[in-house]
Amino acid sequence: MSSDDIRDAVKEKYAEAALRTKTNTSACCGSGQRARSKCGPITGNLYGEQEGAAVPEAALAASLGCGNPSALAELKPGETVLDLGSGGGIDVLLSAKRVGPTGKAYGLDMTDEMLDLARENQAKAGVQNVEFLEGEIENIPLPNASVDVIISNCVINLSGDKDRVLREAFRVLKPGGRFAVSDVTVRGEVPAQLRQNVELWIGCIAGALGEQEYKEKLSAAGFTDIDIEPTRVYDVEDAREFLAAKGIDVDVIAPQVGDKFRSSFVRARRPLA
Repeated sequence: MSSDDIRDAVKEKYAEAALRTKTNTSACCGSGQRARSKCGPITGNLYGEQEGAAVPEAALAASLGCGNPSALAELKPGETVLDLGSGGGIDVLLSAKRVGPTGKAYGLDMTDEMLDLARENQAKAGVQNVEFLEGEIENIPLPNASVDVIISNCVINLSGDKDRVLREAFRVLKPGGRFAVSDVTVRGEVPAQLRQNVELWIGCIAGALGEQEYKEKLSAAGFTDIDIEPTRVYDVEDAREFLAAKGIDVDVIAPQVGDKFRSSFVRARRPLA
């Protein structure tokens, strides 16, 4: 599948998710009991009660992430934050509260339906220091060295050109700026067909990087102080319903998959020099 095909497919899926949120159905991809319960172990239980209460219900319902980057990024008052693939806006709104009125939070998304939903959620929340931008994470519509922190929530794995995404992230970060994203990663070897199916379950359409490959790509883009911290490990039991629907004998393949797919918090920094 080409980068353009991946982009179009992701755009279609996320447009559908935004519309499902507006009709009060699950935004999660897939079907069945897990999808109806916010995709079980993937998007469920990522935000605390106070965080959930601080944003409109539709922002929480539209969350398709795999982590809580706005909390893990240790945002400070006055900072400028950019969320790559901001969706319904939950991480942007939470970030805006953390950086306060002297800071600013940008959300970048390529899907009109998600941008509309995010702006509705911003209006409901009454948050002023937020701006949602239309564009692709491979072509960030901001000047060089314009943000202090980049966050993202299970979106970079969806890009067909991750090297370009990371180069763009490096470009718009100020010297000393932080890259602090949640993403799906893989540890160890997984058979190609099985990996594709598990990735589809995790992110609808995904291309998760191995941990070492992720580090190498960040380093090639110019980042330093690179660290990948697992925050949630998925085992084959988590994907049992999905894989069974694909005709895969979960009990047979379990030893090949156990603990290899995970949500991770990926940290890096643009050097001062």
